Amino acid sequence: MVKRKKMKTRGKLQLSRYFQELNKGDSVAVVREPSIQAKFPKRIQGRTGVVKGKRGMFCLIKIKDLKKEKEFLIAPIHLKKIQTQEKTT
Repeated sequence: MVKRKKMKTRGKLQLSRYFQELNKGDSVAVVREPSIQAKFPKRIQGRTGVVKGKRGMFCLIKIKDLKKEKEFLIAPIHLKKIQTQEKTT
């Protein structure tokens, strides 16, 4: 888990990540932004999930936690969009 930012980026925000558009069904990875206090549990850091919808500026993310499907409201600055590869048979 990342505890510190590099010296050159300390205190700075990436506005492109802050205002990124995430659509329903997109796959995302949870990557905590250290300069902003996270409103989600630490055990969610590094997990991947699917965007289920939006509530205001926050995204509703469906993540499998242990054996249960759970939903978390996470700010888009803490999310990183990932591409999924489709299986071809």
